[in-house]
Amino acid sequence: MQKYYKIYTYGCQMNVHESEKLAAVLSDKGYSSCDDDALCDVIVFNTCCIRENAESKVFGNVGALKNLKAKKPSLVIAVGGCMTQQNGISETFKASYPFVDIVFGTHNLERFGDILERYLSFGKKIYEIEKDAPACFDTIKPKRTSFPNAWINIMQGCDNFCTYCIVPYVRGRERSRSIEDIFAEASTAIESGYKEITLLGQNVNSYGKDLKGGENFAALINKLSAIDGDYRLRFMSNHPKDLTKELVAAVADNPHCCHQIHLPVQAGSDRILKLMNRRYTVEDYLEKVGMIKKVMPDCAITTDIMVGFPTETEEDFSETLALVEKVRYSQAFTFVYSRRKGTVADKMDGQIAESVKKDRIMRLVDKQNSIAKDIAEESVGKTLRVLCEDKDKRGYYMGRDEYGKMAYFTSEKNVIGEFLSVKISDSQGVSLFGDIVR
Repeated sequence: MQKYYKIYTYGCQMNVHESEKLAAVLSDKGYSSCDDDALCDVIVFNTCCIRENAESKVFGNVGALKNLKAKKPSLVIAVGGCMTQQNGISETFKASYPFVDIVFGTHNLERFGDILERYLSFGKKIYEIEKDAPACFDTIKPKRTSFPNAWINIMQGCDNFCTYCIVPYVRGRERSRSIEDIFAEASTAIESGYKEITLLGQNVNSYGKDLKGGENFAALINKLSAIDGDYRLRFMSNHPKDLTKELVAAVADNPHCCHQIHLPVQAGSDRILKLMNRRYTVEDYLEKVGMIKKVMPDCAITTDIMVGFPTETEEDFSETLALVEKVRYSQAFTFVYSRRKGTVADKMDGQIAESVKKDRIMRLVDKQNSIAKDIAEESVGKTLRVLCEDKDKRGYYMGRDEYGKMAYFTSEKNVIGEFLSVKISDSQGVSLFGDIVR
C-alpha cells in the first residue's frame, strides 16, 4: 500500500535544504511526496523562528490539522526545526497541541529517521530536543527538489550574536564541514546535471575558522573551481566584517563564480549598527563595497535591511535610505524588526510602534524598487546568459542571469536546466522579458 508524506517548510534556503534531507529520509522509508494533507501518512513542519510571523504561521497551520488527525488517528504529525529548539516551545506543543506526535529540534534533524521509527514502533509521543549542537552534520544525502539549483551546507551555527538574532541560540556555534566533503557533494551534484551550486551558512566567510588545517572560505572557492563542467557558483550569507580581499579575489578569478555578492548591511546608521552588535560602521561597510567594485566593477550587490530596531529615529532611518541610494543595491531583502524572546534586543527600551515600522518599511521598499527598476531597464536591448529554472502559470519560462536578474521568455520545448542566450526587449518593474537567441 502506497504511503505519502508532506513537508511544510518555513524560512531561508538553509531550511529548504534541510527539508530536502527530511524528504530523503521519508523516501528511503517508502513514502512518496503528496500535496494533499488528507492523503498523507506523515506531515512534517520544518520551522523557522527568525521572525514572529513565521512562528504564528506554524502554530496556525499545525492547529488546522487537529480535525484531520481526529478523523485519521494513524496520521503522524511532526514538528521540527529552529522554532522547536527554543526554550519552552516543546512544552507549548505538548500542552496546547496534544495531537502532534513528534517534536524534534534542529540538532536532532540528522536523527529524524530513527525518531520516526521509534514512534511507529511504540506509538508513544516523542519530544526530543537536543541542547548541544552535533559536531557532525550533513550525514543525510538530500532528495533535491530545486533542480537545476543545488543547495550545499558548508557550515552550521553562528558566533556573531547580533542582538536581534536568535540563530546562535538555536543553531549553536560555528562548525565547518571539511573541504573534501563539500567538494565531493558539489562534484556529485554537477555530475548529476545541476547547473547552479549555492553554498550555505549563517556566515559563509567565517568558514574554516574552527578547522585545524588552516582552510578558509577563499580556499574552498578555489578548490571548487577545479570541478569540470558548465555551472555557476553562488554563496550566502556573508557578514561584512569578515569579507576579505582574498575572498573577493577568489570570486573574481573563478570563472564559475557569479559576480553577485550578498552583503547584509541591516542599517545605515552607525548608532543602530552598534546597538545591533554588527561590529562595523557605515564607513567600514562602504569600504568593503568599494573593494568589491574595484576588483569586479560589474558585481551586483544584494543586501538585507531591517527597519524599526529599538530606538531607531527618523534620522537613523534617513541614513539607511541614504545608504541604499549610495550603494544602489540590485536587490534588497527588507524586514521589519521582530522581537525574539531570548535575544538582547528583546529587552531593550525604545521599542518602535508598529505604525512607524509600517511607514518606514513602505518608504524603504519604494526607494529600493525604484533603484531596482532603473537597473532592470539597463538590460533592455542586451543579450543575457540565463539559466532557466522554471515555468510560471502564465506559460513563461523563467531564469536568472549571473547577477540575479530574472528574465521571462517563451519556448516551444522544455528548456528548464539549460543555459540560454536571451535578448531582452522589455522590462516591467524588476522583471525582464525577452526572446531566446539561437
